Amino acid sequence: MTHSTEQTLREELAACYRLIAHFRMSDLIFTHISVRIPGPEHHFLINPYGLMFDEITASSLVKIGLDGRAVEASPYAVNPAGFVIHSAIHGAREDAQCVLHTHTRAGCAVAALECGLLPVNQISMEFYGKVAYHDYEGVALDLDEQQRLVRDLGDKPVLMLRNHGLLTVGETVSQAFLRMYYLDKACDIQIAAQACGKLILPPAQVCEYTERQFNDPGRPLEEGELSDPDAMQLAWAALLRLLDRVSPGFRA
Repeated sequence: MTHSTEQTLREELAACYRLIAHFRMSDLIFTHISVRIPGPEHHFLINPYGLMFDEITASSLVKIGLDGRAVEASPYAVNPAGFVIHSAIHGAREDAQCVLHTHTRAGCAVAALECGLLPVNQISMEFYGKVAYHDYEGVALDLDEQQRLVRDLGDKPVLMLRNHGLLTVGETVSQAFLRMYYLDKACDIQIAAQACGKLILPPAQVCEYTERQFNDPGRPLEEGELSDPDAMQLAWAALLRLLDRVSPGFRA
């Protein structure tokens, strides 16, 4: 990962909050997204508690340490549950530069299903074998839960919080956002399909191959096989252009 400046990370994180609001994945002032600032201190940026996601700007983000305390003066507080979840993962996973948590309708529904996420559709196969699960323990206000969150997430990019919601991590803000966007879409498709009748699921080897197509486009290719290594970068650039049209104040 190329280290970004703090200002760049602030703008990307503010953009992520605005996009979560735009795509109706927010929950009033609740849930949270954080990004780690490069450096040995493990400082990270998180939302100012009390602002709607479409109000958040680069300068309003709060910089805190793993102890949950602000490291710079800010007029805003931090959601205590956000601190518990995000500090645990940032502290344990060097690759978890961005941590994104949502309470969407479809995500909460699938997180409450015994089967969890199924390979119902091409979109869900990006996450085949990549989803961890954490049993519900109550509102995330207990510091003792941190060790179990980290244990259950392991090295996976996605954590389904049972009876609660969804969580994605990424090496970049864009990776965490696009994972969440498609994870939520996969959940939505699954709920719709399960309501209609008996599911048809592809064979495991097809699911495994499709997961590699999504997540390892730089792998050696078979003759006649193509890859699309720039897809996610192109999608993120398009999303920033969308924000410049519909919610341009995020960089302030």
